[in-house]
Amino acid sequence: MIMGFDYFLTTLIILAVLFLLSMFRILREYERGVIFVLGRFYKVKGPGLIIVIPIIQQMVRVDLRTVVMDVPTQDVISRDNVSVKVNAVIYFRVIDPERAIIQVENFLEATSQLSQTTLRSVLGQHELDDMLAERDRLNADIQVILDKQTDAWGIKVANVEIKHVDLDESMIRAIAKQAEAERERRAKVIHALGEFEASEKLLSAASVLAKQSEAMQLRYMQTLVELASDKSSTIVFPLPVDILSALKGKADSD
Repeated sequence: MIMGFDYFLTTLIILAVLFLLSMFRILREYERGVIFVLGRFYKVKGPGLIIVIPIIQQMVRVDLRTVVMDVPTQDVISRDNVSVKVNAVIYFRVIDPERAIIQVENFLEATSQLSQTTLRSVLGQHELDDMLAERDRLNADIQVILDKQTDAWGIKVANVEIKHVDLDESMIRAIAKQAEAERERRAKVIHALGEFEASEKLLSAASVLAKQSEAMQLRYMQTLVELASDKSSTIVFPLPVDILSALKGKADSD
């Protein structure tokens, strides 16, 4: 009878020690504990050594470090009807452990799903050229939208980066043709501008030469000298009309 009582007492002491030990929890510097008392929110504790009464109190650990989440590749149709595959990475962290646990069932999964839908929605409003050339602006737009929607969950979205924008092979060929056509268009425009500027210069030169007939004669002579330097060329040189008129007038007077 006495041995049975001693065994019961020993067991009771061991259980009491285990119960007391289970009350103590250690939270690291980047962790917080959301405490519930009989199912109702009590407070947020940590970091360091805290006491949680078993059965009566329950604790949920929350990590406050920045989470780097990869957004799976999404099929996006741009505003100019180009089908692309886009993936991104999101940097966020929990700033309010209470809301992160109470307001949403799983804040990691919820943030992941929200980032996927936001990525498709924002990029679908822009053309392909914007996705390739204005990534910084698109990253900022996505970050602002995500941060606004996750604020109710106690989450701060710090940054969003679009990593890859992949195109189909057929679309790459089409874009290459478009770029080639654009370069040809620019070359023609530049050539036309050059012709226009040259015509303006010729008009200005003709206006200057027209003021003095002697200047025109000197220009003819200069051109003749330049052509005569090549002895293998046959020179066909125009004769000024005023010289012919002068010669004809002299012949008529004789």
